Amino acid sequence: QVQLVESGGGLVQAGDSLRLSCIAAERFKNYAMGWFRQALGKEREFLASINWSGENTTYADSVKGRFTVSRDKAENSVYLEMNNLRPEDTAVYYCATGYRLYYVSALYASNVGVYDYWGQGTQVTVSS
Repeated sequence: QVQLVESGGGLVQAGDSLRLSCIAAERFKNYAMGWFRQALGKEREFLASINWSGENTTYADSVKGRFTVSRDKAENSVYLEMNNLRPEDTAVYYCATGYRLYYVSALYASNVGVYDYWGQGTQVTVSS
């Protein structure tokens, strides 16, 4: 059973923008959600999280000010708006959630250890 499906990745040039989407199973509508990425040969990295209502967000320092996470509960979707992309942003991007994230804050959801469900990922490649 597919729980999370990402889309929106692609090949862009440095300085461009992309908007990633994640459609979640309806049962996750009151769960905090997170975005992560994993570059080739590197560990998975937390990027941003959003609480169950969409009113509270947390960002990694590496993307703060460039990336924006949002959600549309009516569409069971979470988005990651990425601006001013850099070659070092090249990675596979994942959305995720977990059974411990029901009605929790975005700050609590910044801990990678609380995630249980992951999408298949979408590739983002930024050329210089």
